[in-house]
Amino acid sequence: MTQVELTQELQTPMEEEEWSPPMPPTDLIFDDGEPLESNRHRIAMNVLIAAVHEAFAGRKDYFTGGNMFVYFSSEQARNRDFKGPDFFVTLDVDGTKERQGWVVWDEEGRYPNVIVELMSPSTARKDLGTKKDIYERVFRLPNYFVYDPFAPDSLQGWRLTGQGYEELTKDDRGWLWCDSLGFWLGTWEGTLQQETATWLRFFDAEGNLILLPEEQAKIERQRAEDEAQRAEEARQRAEDEAQRAEEARSELEALKARLREKGIDLESL
Repeated sequence: MTQVELTQELQTPMEEEEWSPPMPPTDLIFDDGEPLESNRHRIAMNVLIAAVHEAFAGRKDYFTGGNMFVYFSSEQARNRDFKGPDFFVTLDVDGTKERQGWVVWDEEGRYPNVIVELMSPSTARKDLGTKKDIYERVFRLPNYFVYDPFAPDSLQGWRLTGQGYEELTKDDRGWLWCDSLGFWLGTWEGTLQQETATWLRFFDAEGNLILLPEEQAKIERQRAEDEAQRAEEARQRAEDEAQRAEEARSELEALKARLREKGIDLESL
């Protein structure tokens, strides 16, 4: 090839290859082996998940989970610098689909609607800082809440507006309204799974506590016991009335016998 031919070849424009977006990573991990901050944090997470399932019983158009990885970008997946929320709910999705975590590009770009972070002294700064920023700017998360299970007055919440997050104001009970779910989020003192604490709980629009399965079962057992007690009391009353009627009949028959002895027959009067 002559110098002229080589120069002409180098000057000939090469065909441009069609650009395609990078494929999302496939080596996702869904378990880092790290437990929650404490047993109370674990119970608090499970309480919220169970309450949503109870409130949405019969529905298949939602997914709720906790302590799960949430993947929303290739960079984040590669860096693994964001694990995911302690509790979240996503609405208008197939709730029957099996999931190890929440992978946004496998969910038609859907992000959660509600997130609750269960804070601790070691996570509070991140939950109120970088995570809150991600939920506001990237997730465009409608409702975000934080609560430390060891600090009853720590509940805070935000709702997304056109200008970003607006902090929610507590009502007279210290509760916050969650638009996405149509529930109140507030504190409740009691014992759950043998641990007494001030727990974060869901309440319906009328302020009624959304019961957990074990609480509902306890109420139903108590109702059955009360009904059995009422039935036993009714049976006892019927026996007492029958006994009194028998005693009255016996007394009448004795009276008739005494009168007959005196020549008085009540039947002939």
